[in-house]
Amino acid sequence: MTTKRRQSFIHMELDRWKVFSLLSPALRQKVRLACVFGTHGNEALLVTIDDEVYALGSNGHGCLGLGNQQGTLFPQCVEQLCGKGIQSFTYGSGPHVLALTERGEVYSWGQNVYCELGHGASTPGLLPTMISSFLSTLKVVEIACGSHHSIALTDCGQVFGWGENNCGQVGSGTTSNQCTPVRVTHSLSSRKVVNVACGQVSTHALLDNGEVYSWGYNGNGQLGLGNSVVNQLVPAFVQSLVGVVITKVMCGLVHCLALTDEGELYGWGANSMGQLGTGHKTNSVTPIKVATNIGRVVDIAAHHYNNMSAARTQHKVYMWGQCQGLTITSPVETPFTSLHEVFACFADTEVTYKPIQLEKKSSQSVADSLRLAFDDQNTSDLTILVNGKNIHVHKSILKIRCEYFRNMFKDHWSEDKKSVLELKQFSYPVIKAFLQYLYTDELVIASECALELLDLANAYCEQQLKELCEQILKHGVNVENVATLYSTAITHQSEDLRKFCFNFILNHMTAVSQTVAFSSLDENTFRELIVKAGEAGVFKT
Repeated sequence: MTTKRRQSFIHMELDRWKVFSLLSPALRQKVRLACVFGTHGNEALLVTIDDEVYALGSNGHGCLGLGNQQGTLFPQCVEQLCGKGIQSFTYGSGPHVLALTERGEVYSWGQNVYCELGHGASTPGLLPTMISSFLSTLKVVEIACGSHHSIALTDCGQVFGWGENNCGQVGSGTTSNQCTPVRVTHSLSSRKVVNVACGQVSTHALLDNGEVYSWGYNGNGQLGLGNSVVNQLVPAFVQSLVGVVITKVMCGLVHCLALTDEGELYGWGANSMGQLGTGHKTNSVTPIKVATNIGRVVDIAAHHYNNMSAARTQHKVYMWGQCQGLTITSPVETPFTSLHEVFACFADTEVTYKPIQLEKKSSQSVADSLRLAFDDQNTSDLTILVNGKNIHVHKSILKIRCEYFRNMFKDHWSEDKKSVLELKQFSYPVIKAFLQYLYTDELVIASECALELLDLANAYCEQQLKELCEQILKHGVNVENVATLYSTAITHQSEDLRKFCFNFILNHMTAVSQTVAFSSLDENTFRELIVKAGEAGVFKT
């Protein structure tokens, strides 16, 4: 598995998207956020590292936010959004567009027949305008759009909706269109929502305890409520997911995907294009486990523009559904490394399923040069010997990058005079992964070796490496090993991993308590775990 030090960045080139073909090299180097939308994937918004916003493409219904409806092949500045700290975009196929700022403000523009812009009237918006209703007094952290409705999630877990509501997709309890944001209450009134997703005319909300609620159109069973005949005007609990803890929900045009904390994938709704990945084309009105043969899933993707699904495991990316006009009923392995590449290359409407965040690379080739220098016998001045195998490295690079080696190669130490150094404390795959990490900032290691690498990171005081190992271990947590990883996290003072394992144990206490690993916990760890679980209310009846 390859993990970058900056986990939040997605590694892919804008060249995957045809709409960016004419971008100048200078602008391309400055882009930090990109969003592709439009009927044919022919409109785009860009945010630069200088906090400038640009738009290009066909400009249908004024969705570029330029104040007119004239298309442009080349990026033009969206002045209303410059300097606002834009963090995300979302868009409806109506079409309309929302933008979210770092301060939690929401801007909207585009078509507005059903009041989907949230400004209190149905007047089209050619320029981005901040929604100045009650929503402006709150901090929004996530936005989502269906075809003609909009949803916002605040930092305190409240959900607001507006726009077209003929099927109850706004969640207000009526079928009247909603001209300004209204809070979605009813069964969500005292609950905290952490994730929202929109299908074409439906909405899903994920709660902090892993429960899923849905509302809106249900003609294909996309609400997962066990029927396909009743539209839902207020949030309803997806009962069939009781017993599993959902961590992410994504909606396609008329289907839905949900990822569990154990890396399992559930799907429901329409399946005429194979978008559920079940191997057939029969709809499902309740969530069913899908893509069971691809291994533990770590991320998923779908979008209401398309009948396509995608998933990423630790090592591979898969896709299924309507892929460039083909009906693919089971997950197909791709050569891609990013879910974005699936949508760029195979979606019938080539839009981004969420905005692309781009890492800024130096114009110099130092990183590439270091990458090529790793394990290069022609340039190395030191050979690391592990279990009879050689790894060719450079003392100067090891000293620059690692305190452990910096201390080792001091003038008065014998190691500084050696051309071959044998390391015996850790295995060859772990030592090689660590050394390669020092050269590349990338972590390439099998998940089963991550625990040993965590030991190395702790011994060598490599905090950043330690955090990357924790991320890999999180992706591998299951009922059988979570107690062991919990104990390991305490030993290594890995607070983030400890919290993750603790929450997993709380959500699966009955199954975890019956494992060998749980019964093998030392007395102090066991006692502390039981006390904390009791304080969290897991034993309440």
